[in-house]
Amino acid sequence: MKPLKVALAMSDGVAERIFPAARLARLGPELELISATPLSTFTAPHVAAVLAETDALITGWGCPPLTADVLDMAPKLRFALHAAGSVKEHVTDEVWRRGIAVSTAAEANAIPVAEYTLAMILLANKKVLQLQTALKAGRGAVDFDALFPGLGNYGQTIGIIGASKVGRALIGMLRPFAFNVLVADPYLSGEEAAKLGVTAVDLDQLLAASDVVSLHAPNLPQTHHLIDERALALIRPGATFINTSRGALVDQDALVRRLQRGDLFAILDVTTPDRLAADHPLYELPNVILTPHVAGSLGVELERLGATALDEARRAARGEPLLYRLDPSALAWTA
Repeated sequence: MKPLKVALAMSDGVAERIFPAARLARLGPELELISATPLSTFTAPHVAAVLAETDALITGWGCPPLTADVLDMAPKLRFALHAAGSVKEHVTDEVWRRGIAVSTAAEANAIPVAEYTLAMILLANKKVLQLQTALKAGRGAVDFDALFPGLGNYGQTIGIIGASKVGRALIGMLRPFAFNVLVADPYLSGEEAAKLGVTAVDLDQLLAASDVVSLHAPNLPQTHHLIDERALALIRPGATFINTSRGALVDQDALVRRLQRGDLFAILDVTTPDRLAADHPLYELPNVILTPHVAGSLGVELERLGATALDEARRAARGEPLLYRLDPSALAWTA
């Protein structure tokens, strides 16, 4: 069996973060890395020679668009395997037209986001944010039974907005706990929800019934400000709102107004913009936890993305179906 000839295409510095040198040095007999230097542009003089021999491109953040001109330089290209999440920035219609198989490591990237969310759900129901504020104010004298009679995770209702890859990963992680899990997603049928062990409801029902509301919908034109002033008003007093999706899904001004009432708690890994102005009220509100867009793959977690793409390349080399092949029709409702 001839090895599958692969090349890397991504911004400078990305490959070093997702592919440890030892992993690339041990690709095995199934894969042959054509160039040790990732392609950060498709216009450099040496690129044409690399693309001419490439069977599979392993792409990453910052990969330039795969236009018709680029693909003309890659007549053998059969696979575009993305070692990250969304492919919308670099996979063009021409890729699909030529029948090139595309896969993504979005499911691998979903794992740390779901882990972050699970941790925050458990802490939210334990009223950790509220308790640390009360503890500091009282210098240790806190009657938590009186303050939070509903404290704890047993039997709480968790509302997941979006049965996305992250949403489904989170559903799996929630199974060992005694939670009632509601999911609002227009593409999730009642039958599929039952298989997942959750209850499908509409968005308004979820917002009104949940102790924790966690947002995992894709960032699309139709989801812009999905959580608006009306939606925020439906969330029950004392509940916690978590956003690890994108800031654009939430009317942030309306969220600030609801938080200023003091009866809603929020854990926000994403905002609009990602880096808020220094005087933004979200920094000052005591009922808010802000993190700087860290829920997704970072540090050693990036290696999972690279490993996923290489595993896909090995499947391709063996003539096996790709595990994470994308259907172009799904791009209309996924990120």
